[in-house]
Amino acid sequence: MFRFLTIQNLSEKQIRVLRQPTNTRPIIRFVEDNGIQGIVKDYSVNGFIFRNVIGRFLLWRESWAYQRLKGIKGVPAFYGKIGGLALVVSKVHGKDLERLSEGEKPDPQFFQKLTRLIQKCHRHGVAHCDLKRSSNILIDDVGDPHIVDWAAAIIEKEFFLYPLTIIYKKFIDDDFKAVIKLKMRYCPEGITDEEKRNYPQGVLGERTIRAVRDTARRWLQRVS
Repeated sequence: MFRFLTIQNLSEKQIRVLRQPTNTRPIIRFVEDNGIQGIVKDYSVNGFIFRNVIGRFLLWRESWAYQRLKGIKGVPAFYGKIGGLALVVSKVHGKDLERLSEGEKPDPQFFQKLTRLIQKCHRHGVAHCDLKRSSNILIDDVGDPHIVDWAAAIIEKEFFLYPLTIIYKKFIDDDFKAVIKLKMRYCPEGITDEEKRNYPQGVLGERTIRAVRDTARRWLQRVS
């Protein structure tokens, strides 16, 4: 699938650009090849050093995350890398939460489904780490959630040594707190007392761990 896509013919195959590139962000293309549609994250348009150092590194990490999540409904299917500078995933037919029109909102059941989807991803050893960004959560035509853009994902295997295991657990916790934050914004009437208790930041002794975790996440978000 998409085996004939190359860096050179991506612009020819694209239907439209979903996100323009910046100095530190790749271009996102919606492409079609032989009747099959997909989304391409393409670093080839970035500067030489960025695309060949940061871009290749981030693509390798994101590809690793997609491969670990293979087969999970609600995560785009990974179709492969293109020339080491781009990757292609399946097109999700839905609307991200950020683009919901006024008066349009998910029901509480959507967030229950989203929580179960996140739990499945965690069982496969992957934390998303950027779920507070509502553009990364899509709702499809039947009301099911989909999670996109795994560039900032953290793999459990990378944090298997103590005290990194504690930091990884904080990333896991952040994914669930992100759901509560989104629920507060889009479905506040569905917030439970337990969720209200779980949302505030932790105790004073966790500040160092949070600082390390947040610094890592901000760096990944900035370069992805």
